[in-house]
Amino acid sequence: MSKKKQSKPSFRKYLIGLWVLFAIGLIVPVVIFYITALGWLGSLPGFEEIENPKSNLASQIITADGKLMGKFYKENRTHVEYHEISPHVISALIATEDERFIKHPGIDARSLARAVSKMGSAGGASTITQQLAKNLFHDAAPRGFERILQKLKEWVIAVRLERQYTKQEIITMYLNQFDFINQAVGIQSAAAIYFNERPDSLSITQSALLVGMVKNPALYNPVRFPDRALERRNVVLSQMVRNKVLNREAYDTLKTEDLGLNFTRQGHDEGLAPYFREYVRDYMREWVKNNPKTDGSHYNIYTDGLKIYTTVDSRMQQYAEEAVEEHMANLQRVFFKVEGSRNKFPFNRINQDQIDNILKQSMRRTDRYRNMKRNGVPEDSIELVFNTPVNMNVFSWEGDIDTVMSPMDSIRYYKSFLRTGFIAVDPHTGFVKAWVGGINYKHFKYDHVKTGRRQVGSTFKPFVYATAIKQKKYSPCFEVPDVLTCIEKGTYGLLKDWCPENSNRKYGETRTLRNALANSVNTVTTYLMKQIGPEPVVRLSKDLGFKGDIPEQQSIALGTLDGSVYEMAGAYTTFINEGVYTEPIMVTRIEDKNGTVLQEFSPYTKEIMNEQDAYVMVEILKGVTTSGTGARLRMKHGNYNHFNDVVTGFPYGFDNPIAGKTGTTQNNSDGWFVGMVPNLVGIAWAGGEDRSTNFRATAYGQGATMALPTWAIFMRKCYSDPELKISRDNFPKPEGGIDVIIDCEQYKLDIENNRDERLDKLF
Repeated sequence: MSKKKQSKPSFRKYLIGLWVLFAIGLIVPVVIFYITALGWLGSLPGFEEIENPKSNLASQIITADGKLMGKFYKENRTHVEYHEISPHVISALIATEDERFIKHPGIDARSLARAVSKMGSAGGASTITQQLAKNLFHDAAPRGFERILQKLKEWVIAVRLERQYTKQEIITMYLNQFDFINQAVGIQSAAAIYFNERPDSLSITQSALLVGMVKNPALYNPVRFPDRALERRNVVLSQMVRNKVLNREAYDTLKTEDLGLNFTRQGHDEGLAPYFREYVRDYMREWVKNNPKTDGSHYNIYTDGLKIYTTVDSRMQQYAEEAVEEHMANLQRVFFKVEGSRNKFPFNRINQDQIDNILKQSMRRTDRYRNMKRNGVPEDSIELVFNTPVNMNVFSWEGDIDTVMSPMDSIRYYKSFLRTGFIAVDPHTGFVKAWVGGINYKHFKYDHVKTGRRQVGSTFKPFVYATAIKQKKYSPCFEVPDVLTCIEKGTYGLLKDWCPENSNRKYGETRTLRNALANSVNTVTTYLMKQIGPEPVVRLSKDLGFKGDIPEQQSIALGTLDGSVYEMAGAYTTFINEGVYTEPIMVTRIEDKNGTVLQEFSPYTKEIMNEQDAYVMVEILKGVTTSGTGARLRMKHGNYNHFNDVVTGFPYGFDNPIAGKTGTTQNNSDGWFVGMVPNLVGIAWAGGEDRSTNFRATAYGQGATMALPTWAIFMRKCYSDPELKISRDNFPKPEGGIDVIIDCEQYKLDIENNRDERLDKLF
């Protein structure tokens, strides 16, 4: 009896102990969760941080036709909404990462229990919401106690996220946050980089591939490990079958498909319009300095998700880049063929000391030299480094080449490549429609549209003509003797007589202004300069947007000053735009990440001449392409001799009205072409980095050979795209008519009649 009585209290104590342990097992996690939520185990994000999670959003550069041209970013992330994501992505993500995502409150108790009971062998218990909490607010913690603390915090944050957001919002934030590597942060960038698709257009297999990367992006990188990525993609597809969002028959078909990658890097060196995008970067750096937020802080173009709307048309930009590549690759081939065997190649008409000086100056402008100099490396040691062969990757028109050469040899090698700049502008709005600053941005980052300034040559002559027409009201048919013309010593400060010769040294004709400009006759331009003087020409040039120093000297008549492709485009818009100068504009609107307009832009305009004078100039410039230095635009067939080696796409066969002007500078250092139709002005320049890099023969080095083909190829592509609506019509006459005769046959008759009338009155 005594033993039985003693056993009952022992059993009761044991039972009580079990209940106490059970209660502790229930209470302790709740208490730990509670004190974690209070922040006693370390700080947690506040309510504002959860409501407005901070992330770096790339600023977007958007074309006039609504295409994404490029981004500025620290992380290549662009926010998208739930409805902009393919439902296949949503289904694949839930099926693979969190089957009960729709049902649980942020923590999946069933998965957690399974993971604990099986020690993680059956998979993890982390929900999509927990993964979002981890991605948003935590770097990876080390193992041990700190990892346990971080996991507790993730639970707390996950619950708060579930309270604050809908399931759709959570999964959208997750997909916007996830780093798919290869500069693809977020589903929008991933869709574009891996498949060149919008996120709402991703197919089932594409979606499965991207979701498969979620487990471990580096391990399942489809670019480096395609077989591994394919296997993982098919695992995701099987999970979709398991969760009844994909049937078995479809799975059996889809699992046999290849990856279907269309991998497109989005680094700044790649993509559409890299030179233009670099201009926009510099423009935005200045803009953010002068346009602070309402709280006084400054926008960050890399993290604030600004939207920068530009004037560039993506189709015209593509055509311009294709035209540059097509012509310049061929021109380079001919340059190597014609000039490459010379000992001093690529330099011409300079001695060895001058060549050595050019190369040394270029060496001193390199980052390699500056870094070594900054670190105190002696000059002779630097030169030794620059003359020691090393492995390097260099540009060629057939693709980059892995080779061995010294840095100094690579400097000379790159100087052998001819450079270019091209711009197309709507003359009525000033909108820049295309901008190509060079032949390859990765290897040649210097922009030859706005930054580069070169001697403008004969492309400046129309401004002398325009000044004379404003003052004298000349007709295009006004005749001037083509004789050697001098501006005498003492005039405009001349120290001796100035008597420029024609390039062909032929004289004796009487030329109309239209014929003289068409054939770029120096003597007639000198005659006009003698009539008006340099001061009004300088004044007109500055009104037309030339920013550099323009000396009041008679030699500017022949284009001895330097100008940029950008300035030249703005100046020529005046002739097409009824005498109104329209400064080229590149950015039309800037918005913040929420679509709020921060600023809108319109071009600067100024009336420079009346409609009649502008129209007369257009009539004169049309002669360049009908019977002058740009007449090859009209050729439809025939034998072009050596030009077949140079001019890409020749003959062109244009038959619509085109106004234009070629330009060739001393020693063929610079070749220019200006081409204009009623709603588009295009300017092309080509030449070497150094002015001593040139063709010896003018047949190769003139503007009609160096630059005109780029414009012609570009325009041919534009005309083949009817959606662009590039005009083939004639240039419109002023509404009020003109009181200058532009028909030269009529002009001659009028002169004869006036002379007869004077004789009748005299006798």
